[in-house]
Amino acid sequence: MGENEDFDGRLKALGIVIILIVFVLIGRAGYLQVYDGEHYARLADGNRIRIIPSVAPRGTFFDRNGIPLVTNRPGFIVSLLPLTAPISEDVILRLSHLLKMPVEKIHEKIDAHTGFDPIRIKSDVTADIVTVIEEQKNAYPGVVIEIQPIRNYILKQEGAHTFGYVSEISDEELERRKDEGYKSGDIIGKFGLEKIYDKEIRGENGGEQVEVDVSGRPVQILGKKEPVPGADLVLTIDQHLQSAAERAVDEQLAAIHASAAAAVVMNPQTGEVLAMVSRPAFDPNLFAHGISEKDWNAINTNPDHPMDNKTITGEYPPGSTFKIVTGTAALAAGKVTPEEQIYDSGHHWIIPKGNAGGEVLGWLNFRDALAHSDNVYFYEMGNRLGIDLLEKYARMFGLGKQTGIDLPYESDGLVANRDYKWKVFEDEWYLSETFDAAIGQGFNLVTPLQAAMVMGEIAANGNRYQPHLVRRMVTQDGKVLKEFQPVLLSQLDVPAWVIQLVQSSLHDVTKYGTAASVFAGFPIDIAGKTGTAENSQGRDHGWFVAYGPFSNPNVVVAVIVEQGGYGSQSAVPIGRKILEAAFGLDQPQTPQPQPVAGTQGE
Repeated sequence: MGENEDFDGRLKALGIVIILIVFVLIGRAGYLQVYDGEHYARLADGNRIRIIPSVAPRGTFFDRNGIPLVTNRPGFIVSLLPLTAPISEDVILRLSHLLKMPVEKIHEKIDAHTGFDPIRIKSDVTADIVTVIEEQKNAYPGVVIEIQPIRNYILKQEGAHTFGYVSEISDEELERRKDEGYKSGDIIGKFGLEKIYDKEIRGENGGEQVEVDVSGRPVQILGKKEPVPGADLVLTIDQHLQSAAERAVDEQLAAIHASAAAAVVMNPQTGEVLAMVSRPAFDPNLFAHGISEKDWNAINTNPDHPMDNKTITGEYPPGSTFKIVTGTAALAAGKVTPEEQIYDSGHHWIIPKGNAGGEVLGWLNFRDALAHSDNVYFYEMGNRLGIDLLEKYARMFGLGKQTGIDLPYESDGLVANRDYKWKVFEDEWYLSETFDAAIGQGFNLVTPLQAAMVMGEIAANGNRYQPHLVRRMVTQDGKVLKEFQPVLLSQLDVPAWVIQLVQSSLHDVTKYGTAASVFAGFPIDIAGKTGTAENSQGRDHGWFVAYGPFSNPNVVVAVIVEQGGYGSQSAVPIGRKILEAAFGLDQPQTPQPQPVAGTQGE
């Protein structure tokens, strides 16, 4: 009996344990269903529901007359949409062969991805790739085709440095900007206006809540949020003038066998930039759909640096264009009078520096000296001014610092001064260096945009306006979000008669001075200044700055041809063609109605 009782006791204890286990299981099941049911339902839905983002189209760029310059076009993107398991190596290998893309590159994109959004592998693929993936869905589980806007730069290389380009956000930039709402795979502006106005023109992404099957293929759309397009930009650029300037630069480079140049065209009364050219250039469309290694190497190994916007990053000795600054300073500071005659014997009497070609021009007053770009005269102006006073007036013109244009990576340039030489070389300043500075050589450096600004200040009677490239920011339905007004940065603190004398002297440059032969017969009165800047790396750089019409200027041009030789031979012909386009002289002229015979004088 004792054994039976002992067995019954153990059986009862086991039963109690089993009952407790059952109750625990029931309680746990109830807890999961009642308390955590919503959480696990979301997880279950996550296995079959995906949010597929829809990228907002970036805003369109228009020229000042409403001509589209940068738009969007539909493009196909190959993406991965992992569902219940990572994408298999077999699928990745097939994609590698289909897309001609290294397996390692695909893995890099997968590893860098976070969240549940599709992993974008390759943008702007061709229709035949789309057809293969769609027709062989079973061979590509988890692979989807997204249709998204691709940036379209209509003019290709024209205006590339101004418009910029877009590309996928890098890991480093994502880390810096993740607080701004950027995510892995986002397309952002990397250069030019695309970079400066990225937030305004990128828009607000939408998306679709999509139910998918076990292969990741969409079954039905459960919800949808339409993307909000980015703001459009109406630029200050004139498309006709931009194209004409590009052609003028390309034709001249080919004619003189040079390979690099830059040109800026702007309105001196407003600061509006009408055209910007930098050569060599690149096609920003290459970046919009993911640049190939071959194309990148071709750009990156070019010794003339196609990615540099030479109009704002190129720093060059201004050469004789700087005589505008020296002349203004000498007159305003009372170091010379307009009538004083200074004798050019071929070299200066203190330091034997002379004219570039060894010319002897004899007695010269200010007007003739500037028109003929006489070095000896302006050496003497430097001698009388001294480097400190020359530096003061150069900075008054705005040199030595950025202009503030709405483009990235602008350079400061450099104004020759004692402090700079001491900091860099730990050496005293010498009179010969003042002579060099007075004619735009030595330590002086300017960008082509700064050169245009100097000429623009003379054209606008001493007013310096901030250069800018955007006139209006508007919604797609035409609502104005922001209007960009001219910004007056400073005014030259010099007497009006000084500016007027400099203006008339620059007018003489194109009438009987260094640019007269090229502008013979030009129907519009203009003012100009040539320049030749010494270059230790090869041939001299050629400069030309000009404005017109002379009586009421609304166009300023600055041109530099790297290693082009004399500015009168390399840069002036480009300037003439640009001015022809600016004044409509390159267009067929409409015949004027002729009076009927016998009616004259009636």
